[in-house]
Amino acid sequence: MSITNEFVAIATRFQRTTRAGQSPSERKLASLRPRRPMTVSRRDFLRTAAASAAMTPYFWTSHRVVADDKNSRLRLGMIGCGGKGRDDSKLASEHGDFVAVCDVDRGRAERYAANPALNGDGQRKLDVYTDHRELLARDDIDVVICATPDHWHTPIYVDALLAGKHVYGEKPMTLTIDEVKVLRKAVAKSGCTLQVGNQQRSCQWFREAIAIAQSGILGDNLTATCYLGKGNSGGPFQVKPVPKGLDWDRWLGQTPLVPYISQRCHGSFRWWYEYSGGKLTDWGAHHLDIAQWALGAIGTGPVEIEGSGVHDSRENCFNTAQTFRGTLKFENGTRLIFEDGGEKTNGILLQGDRERIFVNRGKLVGNLVNKITADPKWNKEIRDAAGGLYDGPYGLPDVQLNNYANFGEFDAASWTGVKQSHMGNLFHCIKTGQKPISDVVTVGNSTIACHLANIGLRLERKLRWDPNAERFIGDDEANAMMSRKQREGYEIKIA
Repeated sequence: MSITNEFVAIATRFQRTTRAGQSPSERKLASLRPRRPMTVSRRDFLRTAAASAAMTPYFWTSHRVVADDKNSRLRLGMIGCGGKGRDDSKLASEHGDFVAVCDVDRGRAERYAANPALNGDGQRKLDVYTDHRELLARDDIDVVICATPDHWHTPIYVDALLAGKHVYGEKPMTLTIDEVKVLRKAVAKSGCTLQVGNQQRSCQWFREAIAIAQSGILGDNLTATCYLGKGNSGGPFQVKPVPKGLDWDRWLGQTPLVPYISQRCHGSFRWWYEYSGGKLTDWGAHHLDIAQWALGAIGTGPVEIEGSGVHDSRENCFNTAQTFRGTLKFENGTRLIFEDGGEKTNGILLQGDRERIFVNRGKLVGNLVNKITADPKWNKEIRDAAGGLYDGPYGLPDVQLNNYANFGEFDAASWTGVKQSHMGNLFHCIKTGQKPISDVVTVGNSTIACHLANIGLRLERKLRWDPNAERFIGDDEANAMMSRKQREGYEIKIA
């Protein structure tokens, strides 16, 4: 096959995953979507801006909202005031103005409210909340940025969507498989936009790696191997008094009520199955997502799961997998291997029986990479195949694609620009009514894959999965692990 024909294959296959026919789950989601009301309120406008622009006082430029109209910049609320929230809020502030912040640790929320990057160098006084429901009850907030611990993602996303707010929410999208199903319903019912923080989807070289894998250039028997890094170990940890200003009951939310241990919350929450899924839902939410897309399986799920891992079962210890390895097999014959990787470099290896490439947040490398990126047809074909992802103010910079021989010269600013594009995509979709690049359906599929991987590690036996029914086949124990008992008063509900 010539290089030209190979790139035609890239375009054809990539378009199938970006623009063409919907998967059954996407069609199901569309069928649940309510009809738009004939009257257009301010919030209705924000949901249907592209169709209703002439009926509102808002004016959008091709790049961003005009700042000299007091109503032209969206009003934002921040929920979850940790390190990741700081990054997300900085990016979001380029597109709107924060008016309120919320965290169950009041001290954290107050420090956020005093941040000049959020309060317009002191020109705005940001209201502070410790209960997200109070923030969501406000009529003057259009978009919510959520960067809480994982067990609060779905409850807050659901509450925000049903309150008529658009949402930028951190990954992983959910704590359990069943929460994915709940969140699909919430998006469909609300008509609002949810963008999940799987920002590698907006990264140029990850998209190029996907196109290479789907082109057939790598050969047959395509396999993706995701190196995620080792999980943390530690404990037993000691019970301590709850710090002043922290609502520990509310921090725990839907999870069991337990005494306060500092290592349970803030940055180390992800090493407890009660609140997260360890490396599989931390880095796995990024790398398994890209790998599943590269394998041509982002519209479905695996049919077989197996794996094993080392866990600490002692009380008051980190209990997510420390070392692990497993495999997801898909109906199209491809395989996704996930492992801690030991000392191997974090990233994704895509390999067929002819060629292989490796991609992570710093590089895209492989024998064929320089050869195909040097061909001028690559630049045109990949842009066409990506459906305009790289074009315009909300895409990536309108420049020639990189020659990766000198990739080591790239600095952190390159990655920052990509993150801004992912955040910018949310605001672009609010304006146009388009589907965001990290939509609830396809991210839901890769989130389920992460949860399936974790269930496989914990049960340590071969599991069969029906991706259409979204149930394990003949395994009651595994099916019981698709959900968790939610503590009274913190149940996730859709009226």
